[in-house]
Amino acid sequence: MNMIPIIDMAGTGRNIAMLRKQAGFSVKDLQDIFGFSTPQAIYKWQQGAAMPTIDNLVVLSAVFGISLEDILVFQNEADIRKSA
Repeated sequence: MNMIPIIDMAGTGRNIAMLRKQAGFSVKDLQDIFGFSTPQAIYKWQQGAAMPTIDNLVVLSAVFGISLEDILVFQNEADIRKSA
């Protein structure tokens, strides 16, 4: 049976925060990279209250030097990997 991936927004947010810190970026640094006037979007991503758009995920993957799949966390990730 094929499992449909479901993004874990809170887990993805925690992952974005961890990746940002590991890469040595502050929230302000990301705000400047994205050209946002305020840091609210980044805080919302990190809290799991909102997801970055696909184009912002592409930028995050480039900034962090990782793939999109390494940013996203899925609720049923173990089940998805078993069925792949």
